[in-house]
Amino acid sequence: MADCCNQETRTTVRTEEEKKAIQTRLNRIAGQIGGIGRMVEEDRYCDDILIQLSAVDKAVKSLASYILDAHVHGCLIRDIREGKTEVVDEIVDLFKRFQ
Repeated sequence: MADCCNQETRTTVRTEEEKKAIQTRLNRIAGQIGGIGRMVEEDRYCDDILIQLSAVDKAVKSLASYILDAHVHGCLIRDIREGKTEVVDEIVDLFKRFQ
């Protein structure tokens, strides 16, 4: 995954393969959300909608985990090895957000 984060500009350089993988997941999530909107318009049963919402929730969490993994293994580990221990606070904040 990404190995070139720039804290000052808040950017992360990703390969085309990484961008495609992330975009594929985002497109799938967008499609699921569109489907849920259609289900509401069609007066579908609440349970069916809730099942689809659960699927979207899992897909979003999976994508977040994928990006978090890349960030920790690519950017944060590099920064710690370079002596930039202030990134420990960033790691703690990130994990708090995903509890």
